[in-house]
Amino acid sequence: MTSWKVPMSLTLAPARLRVSHGLGFRVVAVAFATALAFSTVPTPLYALYQQRDGFPTFVVTVVFAAYAVGVMLSLYLAGHVSDWLGRRRVLLAGVLAEAFAAALFLLWPEVPGLIVARLVSGAGIGVITATATAHLSELRPRTKPGLVATVVNAGGLALGPLAGGLFARFAAEPLRTPFAVFLVVLLLEAIAVSLVPETVERREERPAYRPQRLSLPPAARREFTGAAIGAFAAFALSGLFMALAPTLLAHELHQPSRLLAGLAPFTMLGAAAVAQLVFARIGFRPQLRAGYALMAGGLVLLAGAAFAGSLPWFFAAGAVAGAGFGLGFRASVGTVAGLADELTRGEVLAALFLAAYAGLVAPVLAVGLAMLVAPGTVVLAGFAAVELVLLGWSARRTLGRA
Repeated sequence: MTSWKVPMSLTLAPARLRVSHGLGFRVVAVAFATALAFSTVPTPLYALYQQRDGFPTFVVTVVFAAYAVGVMLSLYLAGHVSDWLGRRRVLLAGVLAEAFAAALFLLWPEVPGLIVARLVSGAGIGVITATATAHLSELRPRTKPGLVATVVNAGGLALGPLAGGLFARFAAEPLRTPFAVFLVVLLLEAIAVSLVPETVERREERPAYRPQRLSLPPAARREFTGAAIGAFAAFALSGLFMALAPTLLAHELHQPSRLLAGLAPFTMLGAAAVAQLVFARIGFRPQLRAGYALMAGGLVLLAGAAFAGSLPWFFAAGAVAGAGFGLGFRASVGTVAGLADELTRGEVLAALFLAAYAGLVAPVLAVGLAMLVAPGTVVLAGFAAVELVLLGWSARRTLGRA
């Protein structure tokens, strides 16, 4: 009887199946963008949940804020664990967390389920953002991975509301179809991510777990504080569009269109991505100046749109403020990164990101509460006034020194 021996290389091939670094770079970028798009796809759907269940606008802000809380907790507790567990493993866990959140939207569509789903989604995004950014820089270090990660971030966030608006306008079951589609796509991308090369050598002895350390550079606390305040204000502005754009369109501008509800945040976040690409070659200080000026102009336009009931002004405000958000936040990250040495840079950036995501919680909840007792136009005017004060304070601290 003839005996057949299978070569050892073939028996081990499935376990070693990996794509190239170049293809892995693209897989990670697409998975990163898809996860971010999923995180914003509910934006135009909040009004449909509100119409179905009859809850007040404040509940919308609570559901939205749960996402930001999840991101902050994840960044603090797990944003750094890929340094010793490996990029691929942690990124895969983040993508699967987004898939689990999609399943929660499908299986538990009541308010408590929406809050839990958004919390889980935020936790996944916190892990993915930190890990994918590092993974991209290691898979293709000769390109500009920082710019790619920044544009993927803003572009992915922008595509989510547009996709949600299209599903809301044309899908037969707009509160189920988007999540079913994203569930399938995320699971397929989880398989693809599992084939991406690992770029971190696993240590024989893992260090004892600790939460992410937060560090402030003692010699540059004035400039850091200014950048953190600016990031807080920028994210508060983006949070207003992502959480409340459908409500503002329907109640203040009398435009209940589901497609417009998705186009408004898409316009803002898309402008952020375009501005980052167009002005990528200029220095951080000019970007900061332009970002502050554009955000201030967008806030004035936003308040004017509410009082005038003007849809074109509202979209113009989103585009102008979005460009300012993109430039201002990218420049803030670059400025803060330059304040610390290599040993503390990650800790300093973690502190900045936590300050930024706090802008998605407190201001958005405050606006939602205020809209329970005051007209939307008055609330928007007050929001714009507070934001302008914060931006002015931030500009003085970050740009005060030549």
